[in-house]
Amino acid sequence: QWYQRRVQEFQTFQHYFKQINLRAMASDEVSKAQTALPGGDTIFGKIIRKEIPAAILYEDDKCLAFKDVAPQAPVHFLVIPKNPIAMLSDSTAADAGILGHLLSTAARVAGEHELGEGYRVVINNGKHGAQSVYHLHLHVMGGRQLSWPPG
Repeated sequence: QWYQRRVQEFQTFQHYFKQINLRAMASDEVSKAQTALPGGDTIFGKIIRKEIPAAILYEDDKCLAFKDVAPQAPVHFLVIPKNPIAMLSDSTAADAGILGHLLSTAARVAGEHELGEGYRVVINNGKHGAQSVYHLHLHVMGGRQLSWPPG
C-alpha cells in the first residue's frame, strides 16, 4: 500500500513536471516567434540541402518529412515543401497543388507511424500564430490523447 501510494505520487509528479516543461518549451517558441522575420535562408533550407542532419521519415521531389527535434507528443514530425513558401498566408491559388501534397504526405507518414487513433496537424502562421521559422511547415503530432483547445 505504502509503496503503491509513493509510485502514484511519483507518477503524478512526473505528469505535472512534464506539463510544466511543455509549457516552458511552448513559451520559448512564442518568444522566438516574436523576433523571427521572414526572408533569407532558414534551418529548413539547410535540412533540405542536407547541410544539417535530420531524422528523415519521407522525401520526394516536392517535400520532406522529418522528426521534430523538440517533440511535443510521442510522435511529432514536420512536413515541409522543398520550394519554400514563407508562411501559409503568402500562399496563392497556384500553391494549391503543393499544399494538398503536404497534407497527403502528412497522412501517409502518420499512417506509417500507426496513428490510426488520430493525430493533429498544425500550421503556425505569423507572429501571433507563433511561427518561429519562416518556411511553411506542418506539425503532425500524435501517439497520445491530445487536449483541446490548443493554445
